[in-house]
Amino acid sequence: MSRRGLIAGGLALSLTVPLVTQAVAQEAAAAAPVSPEEALQRLIEGNARYVANAAINTDYSVARASRSEGQRPFAAIVSCSDSRVAPELIFDQGPGELFVVRVAGNFISEEGLATLEYGVAVLGIKSIVVLGHTACGAVDATIKSIADNELPPGHLPSLVNAIRPAVYDVLDSAPADLLAAATAQNAKLNAERALREGPILSEAHAAGTLGAVAGIYEIATGKVAFL
Repeated sequence: MSRRGLIAGGLALSLTVPLVTQAVAQEAAAAAPVSPEEALQRLIEGNARYVANAAINTDYSVARASRSEGQRPFAAIVSCSDSRVAPELIFDQGPGELFVVRVAGNFISEEGLATLEYGVAVLGIKSIVVLGHTACGAVDATIKSIADNELPPGHLPSLVNAIRPAVYDVLDSAPADLLAAATAQNAKLNAERALREGPILSEAHAAGTLGAVAGIYEIATGKVAFL
């Protein structure tokens, strides 16, 4: 091949690669999961790409026009408000693919429950992930509040009271890492609640169209461990 042909071929390849990546991202967004198991698998695969620094959802202008016509997320994420926890990045999903509920301590409040019900009944989400994370400040504050027998100021007691049951659940077993144990238990309790609450969520679960799992995001590595 001539030098001119080699340069032209290299240029064509450099233009093709981002187009291929863009096409893959569009195809992934279009193929909506049809079951809770498929939805969870898609999140697992996305997290693996995020950990490997091989994300495919990097062009957020893709499908912007079609998103203006409506949304069709396939999963809901109940995550902490911690600024280091970004669900769309963690699971390598583009805009419009995740229905995210965020609150410090990643618990399901009445408002959060209503939000999830909307996601299931109206948007058709298939899976709910309650996502805790390492070094959670809200869980740590709850542990300290119990130890000191004192509530924090302002409206913070609402967070502490919501997380308190998870801490009590693991307190008697005296785990070596109380914060990690309470964080995991908090995620588990709220994932269980998501499937127990009626009528919308519990009925969808009974029909096999909705699943819920707890997960812990490791901030240092980017990995999500499902519990």
